[in-house]
Amino acid sequence: MNISYDHYKIFYYVTKYGSITRAANALTLNQPNITRTIKTLEAELECTLFERTNKGVRLTPEGERLYEHIHVAVEQIQAGEEEVSLNKSLQNGIISIGATEVALRCFLLPILGAYHSKYPSVKLKICNYSTPQAITALQKGLVDLAVVTTPADEIGSLNALKICSFRETAICGHVFEHLAEKEVSIKEIAKYPLIALSTGTKTYEYYRDFFSENGLPFEPDIEAETADLILPMVQNGLGIGFVPEPFLDGNADNICRLKLKEDMPTRYICLIKNNEYALSIASRELERSIRDKCRTMSMKG
Repeated sequence: MNISYDHYKIFYYVTKYGSITRAANALTLNQPNITRTIKTLEAELECTLFERTNKGVRLTPEGERLYEHIHVAVEQIQAGEEEVSLNKSLQNGIISIGATEVALRCFLLPILGAYHSKYPSVKLKICNYSTPQAITALQKGLVDLAVVTTPADEIGSLNALKICSFRETAICGHVFEHLAEKEVSIKEIAKYPLIALSTGTKTYEYYRDFFSENGLPFEPDIEAETADLILPMVQNGLGIGFVPEPFLDGNADNICRLKLKEDMPTRYICLIKNNEYALSIASRELERSIRDKCRTMSMKG
């Protein structure tokens, strides 16, 4: 037999949806064409494939036997088409990502490295934002994805996924190393010069709330524009700072960790996307890589 693949494809969709109308909508064809194709296929195979019901159509025993073979073939062809399209699309393109510095250093950089090695022709545009800036850029469609740190409570209709948790630790340089000899309270630390991210960042709000919960005002002596400035300032004796634990990996020279009496609240790194804007294939592939890493970390946890 020399039966058109399109006939089998239409048979597959009518079976999948159990309705000629829904199949026509999915294939963007009109119902008379769908009906005519099914009748042609039945004539070519010399059997009835569907019987009508009050809810649509259902397979006859002959139709069920045909579908067992056809659905595998159609789905394999579709998978092949998607793979070819994916590979073609990943030969070029640009992905724009809005990310906080903590999210970059504590989670995103290794993923971007692996992605760039696999798809070197895709250009990556990394915008180093605060959480509010990244969310605003995403809402305006200026970036494809945002990877930020909590608190991130003003996301509106955006779609957010918590990727992983982290805690911050209080640190000081040798000027204040006597504080590392015992447990200290937030009240004691507040007597010393404090270094923090600048007003308007979510990290600033996080510490303002943390100090407030402990009955203290949050009045940093030095405000840094980026998180990576806090560590060298602490190392040079300018004050006490708070940094994510991963920041200290390989960078703990001239640094003393302080043991706090109070528990620091857990913070999260989040992947956020705007469902109002369709992602390119390259962006969807990066999103998949991030979600896969998230699942891997969840299983290990």
